[in-house]
Amino acid sequence: MRFLQAFLLFIARSSIASIFIAAAISKFVFFDQTVQYMTSKGFTIVPLFLVGAAAVEFFGGLSVVFGYKARFGATLLLLFLIPTTLIFHDFWNVTDHDLQVLQFTNFMKNVSIFGGLLYLICFGAGKFAFDNICFRTSPAQVSRPLDRPIEIQRPPEQKL
Repeated sequence: MRFLQAFLLFIARSSIASIFIAAAISKFVFFDQTVQYMTSKGFTIVPLFLVGAAAVEFFGGLSVVFGYKARFGATLLLLFLIPTTLIFHDFWNVTDHDLQVLQFTNFMKNVSIFGGLLYLICFGAGKFAFDNICFRTSPAQVSRPLDRPIEIQRPPEQKL
């Protein structure tokens, strides 16, 4: 059962991260269109913000997929998601009904992703994570939830 849970958590991490990695790649593939869209939302120095956003999405997504500093990567993506959602999916400012429904759907999609990232921050990346496979020193270090205290095991003192 633990193997299945660990595997499913890896699938969940990959699913959450896939939208960020795909969005980062599309920002470069459709660079000019993305610049125009960001300009229409009132951004200045758009290329700087665009490259920065793509970097956060790409490296944050990779961090989550591979489980390398996954809590940090999830926090980075979460902090990125808040202004992005409020600026680019402002359904309350859209007058066309069809576009309003589309923006509301995208807004709620981001709220759902937000919840998944919060879960990852709270409970960690799980057993199939780069940090746990390569850097752990004891079974107690496998993605502890944040509410459990960290137990430090000290070697017994040696008398000289």
